[in-house]
Amino acid sequence: MQHTFGRRCRLPYEVSLMRAIQVPQFGGPEVLKLVDLADPQPGPQQVVVRLHAIGVNPVDTYIRSGIYGERPLPYVPGTDAAGEILQVGSEVSTWKVGDRCYLNGSLTGTYAQQALCNLNQIQPLPEKITYQQGAALYVPYSTAYRALFQRGAARPGQWVLIHGASGGVGLAATQWARAHGLQIIGTAGTEEGLRSVREQGAHHAINHRQEGYRQQIGELTRGQGPDLILEMLANVNLQHDLDLLAKYGTIVVIGNRGSLEFNPRATMGKDANIHGMSLFNTPSPQMEEIQAAIVAGLQAGFLNPVIGQEFPLEEAAAAHAAVLEPGALGKIVLIS
Repeated sequence: MQHTFGRRCRLPYEVSLMRAIQVPQFGGPEVLKLVDLADPQPGPQQVVVRLHAIGVNPVDTYIRSGIYGERPLPYVPGTDAAGEILQVGSEVSTWKVGDRCYLNGSLTGTYAQQALCNLNQIQPLPEKITYQQGAALYVPYSTAYRALFQRGAARPGQWVLIHGASGGVGLAATQWARAHGLQIIGTAGTEEGLRSVREQGAHHAINHRQEGYRQQIGELTRGQGPDLILEMLANVNLQHDLDLLAKYGTIVVIGNRGSLEFNPRATMGKDANIHGMSLFNTPSPQMEEIQAAIVAGLQAGFLNPVIGQEFPLEEAAAAHAAVLEPGALGKIVLIS
């Protein structure tokens, strides 16, 4: 793949510059431009974080292409990152320069060497968690928690089917579910992916590219079906999910890349629940719950992000192509 980046602009010498990726227009990965921008400066209750690793998520590509949400142009993409506090505002007393943190959002975008954040957009990063792992936390682990517990009302002892369990959200959901006592069936499309799903706590790992895999799921659940299904590709699997689902069961749609035709009668016979979710719709009190749970899980040791691929910041276009490829394994990060 050929990558095209913008020329670095030159600002007056007294202005300190950072490298960043900018989207000047909506389109494919080729619209991502490497530019120089002025270093952000914190307000009284803000901090500037020096970013060491940046998370790449499928939603970043949807926003870049112009099919998801509204974003004024140009903009710096990204919500996930990890690094250390570089500057603190005059009224900040709870953080100091050098403190390690992961970001759950920012004011300026995270595909950059620095990001400006409000205090509710940074969380402490334990020493045992690398910056790459910290950049894999916010979107995957928050999405997985919200899908399992806030939308799916998961309870210990239930059967949960995690479709696409080898990706960033899938592995996060597997770790959450295992720590909370659920019986986990995870699917993946490669032997490496299946191995990773097992290593992260799934009781059963099934290749969703093999014929008859749905029958295996039915047999594992003794013909009852999963109580909860986390669906990463609803346009392909939703009708099959309804056929598999236990009576009174719940499907949470996390990912979708197209339309489909299905028979709603399948929801009636089982009193099925289908919940959509977008992390960006999460009310503030529930988001605070999620971040508190992530920090506690990191400290307790049962949350352990898996990194799939690393790219330098200037290869953001390649990272955007990779994050949509089938057979995902862990989180893709940029190194700044």
